[in-house]
Amino acid sequence: MKKLLLLSIVLLGAGASFAQQVSKGIFYSVSFPNAVHHEAEIVMTIPQAPGKEFKIRMSRSSAGRYATHEFGKNIYNVKATDVSGKAIDLKQLEGDVYEVGPDHSETVKISYTLFGNWTDGTYASIDVSHAHLNMPAAFMWVPELQKRPITVEFNDLEKYGWKVATQLKNEGAGIYSAPDLQYLMDSPTELSNFTETSWNVVNTDGKTEKINLVVHSDDAQPVIDNFGKMVQKMVLEEKAVFGELPTYDFGEYTFLDDVHPTTAGDGMEHRNSTCIVQPIDKVEGNEVKLLGTFSHEYFHSWNVKRIRPKSLEPFNFEHANMSSELWFAEGFTQYYGELLLERSSFRTIDEYTHTLSGLVNAVLNTPAAANYSAAQMSRYSVFADAGVSIDPNNNNNVFTSYYYYGGATALALDLRLRSEFNLTLDDYMKAVWLARGKIMKPYTIPDLQSDLAKLTKNPKFAADFFNKYIYGIEKNNYEALLAKAGLVLKKAEPGKAWAGSLGGNGGRGRSGQSRITTTEGLPITSSTVSGTPIYKAGLDAGDVILKADGTEIKDQQAFDAVVASKNIGDKIVISYKNRTGNHETTITLEENPYLEVVTFEKAGKELTKDQQAFRNNWLLSKVK
Repeated sequence: MKKLLLLSIVLLGAGASFAQQVSKGIFYSVSFPNAVHHEAEIVMTIPQAPGKEFKIRMSRSSAGRYATHEFGKNIYNVKATDVSGKAIDLKQLEGDVYEVGPDHSETVKISYTLFGNWTDGTYASIDVSHAHLNMPAAFMWVPELQKRPITVEFNDLEKYGWKVATQLKNEGAGIYSAPDLQYLMDSPTELSNFTETSWNVVNTDGKTEKINLVVHSDDAQPVIDNFGKMVQKMVLEEKAVFGELPTYDFGEYTFLDDVHPTTAGDGMEHRNSTCIVQPIDKVEGNEVKLLGTFSHEYFHSWNVKRIRPKSLEPFNFEHANMSSELWFAEGFTQYYGELLLERSSFRTIDEYTHTLSGLVNAVLNTPAAANYSAAQMSRYSVFADAGVSIDPNNNNNVFTSYYYYGGATALALDLRLRSEFNLTLDDYMKAVWLARGKIMKPYTIPDLQSDLAKLTKNPKFAADFFNKYIYGIEKNNYEALLAKAGLVLKKAEPGKAWAGSLGGNGGRGRSGQSRITTTEGLPITSSTVSGTPIYKAGLDAGDVILKADGTEIKDQQAFDAVVASKNIGDKIVISYKNRTGNHETTITLEENPYLEVVTFEKAGKELTKDQQAFRNNWLLSKVK
C-alpha cells in the first residue's frame, strides 16, 4: 500500500509526459526485506500486456561484457498474477525464459526473488551495507516490449540509510526512469550510504557538464574530496584528446566506485556512468594506484559508448556479443588509459616505460599474436571476457588480450603519425569522434581505415597499416619507433638462461585448469607456451616435475633456482610423471626473449634535443 501511495504522490507532482510514461511503460518495484541474506524482492508490472501468451526473461549477457553470463540462475520464486493477486499461468521454457499463458489479464505482474552476492561490474551484490545492481543481472524483461519506457522504484532506502546513485533519471521519492530497455540495462545503480563529491566542467560548446564521484568505502569526506580533484585532473586531460566532453544525458556523468577487500575488482563502462569496483581496504593512501581504472573507463564514454562498433549496436542481451573491433574499442582505450595518467603527471617516465614493455611483449612475444590478427583476437572475446567455464583452455597459445594487442597497435600508430605525418593519435581519435561518435553513427573496420586515410591524406598508408596490423599478423618496428622518443627497446634479461613458463604458479586444482592432486613435485597446471624450451621438451599440463638436474623439485622456487644456476645452451634432465607413469626429458635452455623499454638516460645513452622534443609532445599535458 505504501508503494502505491508513494507512486501516486509522485505522479500527482509529475508532468504529463512522465505520468503517461508510467501508464504505458514497465514498472519495477525493488525491495530489500532480506538484505542480510543477499536477497531482493522485485515486482514487475506490465500494463497493456501483449494479447496472447508472451515471454519474459533474464539476460545472458551484459553491456560492456562480451561473454555470456547466466543471470537466470540467481532468480527464484517467479510468479505471475493479475493486479488483484490472482495467479496467472506461467511456464519456465528455459533456464532464463518464462512464458505467460494466453488467458492473462490486461495488466500482468511478475514477482521474483533476486539473489546477489558478487560485487563487480557484471553481477549484483546485496547486503545490509549496499545494493550494488548491474541491471541485466537484476531485472527480467519482455523481449517484444523493449521500446517501452521504464520506471523503477527503490524501496527500503530509509531502513538501511541508503542513497541512490545512478545514471537513470531521478523522478523524485526513490523513483527513477529510463526511456527504454537498452538504457535501463546500461544504468548500474548503487544504493548505499556512499560519500560523494562533484564538480562542473565547462564544455567546448559553453554548456556545463556535471561530474559526480560516488564512493562506497570506509573513507572520510576529505579523502574523497581530494581524490575527486585527482580524477578531475584526469577528466580534463581526456577532454583535451577529443577537444570536448560528450553531451551527457541529463547533463551529468557519474563514477560509481565500490572499494572494499571483499569486492571482486572490475571496471565497466556505461553511457553516462562507469561502475568501478576495487578490492582494496580504502581509497586513502591508494589514490594513484586506483586511478588507472578511472582513466580507462572514462575514456570509454567517448570510445565504445558513443564511438560505437556496429557489431555491438544494439547490444543483444540474449547471447554473447561478438565484435572484430575490440582491438580499437578496448585496445586503444587501454593505451590512452595509461598514457593520460602520464600526461596528468600521475605516472613517472620510468613507470610508463614499464607499461610500454607490457604492450610490446604482448605483440612480439606471444604465440597468439604471431599467428592471429588483432581482429581475430577481438572475436575471441566471447570466450575470454570473464567467460564462465570450468574446463582448461589453451589460451597461453591461442589468445592474446585485445586490450594489449590493440594497445600496442595504438602505440605504433601514434608514433608513426607523429614521425611520418606530423600528426598524432589524438588527431585520429578526434577525427573518428567527429565522423562517428558525436553523431552516434556505428562504425566498421573499413570505416576506421577510411578515417585514417582522410586524416593522413594517404589512402595507401591507411590500407597498408590495416592490412598488415589489423587484418594481418605483421608487426611494427617498435625499436625504431620508440627510439624517436629517446626510449630503448632491449632484452629484459640478456645472457640469462631461461626455460619458459610452466603455465601456472604451481597451484593445485584451480578452476579452469588441470586438476592435479599430488603431494609431491611441481604440477604443471595449464598449457605450456609453444616455442619455449619447456614446450619443446614435451612437458605440458598434467605432468608433475619431480627432479631437475638431479635436484628434487617441490615448488616453483626450487625449479627456478636450478635454471638460474645454468647458462644459455645448457641441458637440464627433467624427471616427471603423469598418467602413463614416470618419464625423463631434456630441456635445452635459451635466452629469455622478453623485452623491456627504458629511457635513453637510464640506458646510459645521450638524449638528443629532437628526441626530447618528440617525447615532450607525446607525453606532456595537453590541457590549456
